[in-house]
Amino acid sequence: MIDLKGKRILVTQANDFMGPALCQALAACGADVVADARLLTAPSDAQQLIDAAGELDALVINLALPAPSTPITQIDEAEWRQVFEVMVDPLPRLLRAVVPGMKARGGGKIVVMGSASALRGMKRSASYSAARGAQLALVQAAGVELAPDHIHLNAIAQNFVDNPTYFPAEVQANPRFQERLKREVPLGRLVKAEEDASFAAYLCSDAASCFVGQVFPMSGGWAVR
Repeated sequence: MIDLKGKRILVTQANDFMGPALCQALAACGADVVADARLLTAPSDAQQLIDAAGELDALVINLALPAPSTPITQIDEAEWRQVFEVMVDPLPRLLRAVVPGMKARGGGKIVVMGSASALRGMKRSASYSAARGAQLALVQAAGVELAPDHIHLNAIAQNFVDNPTYFPAEVQANPRFQERLKREVPLGRLVKAEEDASFAAYLCSDAASCFVGQVFPMSGGWAVR
């Protein structure tokens, strides 16, 4: 059993993507969960959120928007700016806001809920994959920088994980999607939301103190084929 008793953990964009499953899993492990549902697109949002949350043992950065499916030659400035505004721009702001407090308390955990679309090419997903790739590159670089201060920053790079943003019920019920699962995912099914969220909970725990700037694929084998 993952032990998060006494841990105060903030989950961003908690109503979307993996947010609901994360909040449930963290609370089940004993954490005091602070769930915030807003998009953190304004430059001041991150600092305001961290200030309001109080002292934190862990931060789970869950950022998402419906993925565009635009051919590369048709991606316009508005689409490019939107995916980076929602999923990339908040990251350095959140780190600037939360790291000083974690340093003062001797350390902490930061987990970024990313995407395996940054690990394997997908047609008509260039803007989305680029933003998710930027997330993972930041985690790798900042992770090694923060490690001496006992702040462990890592990411989960997921795809084919059950969540309402990318795999709503109507998509899962489509026979063509079920055929795609069997064809592309070695596991043969979606990763359960609770399986993914439990791993995130583990990364927030004291047991996961040896991981630094790592990106963990969570895709039922899709990302490693």
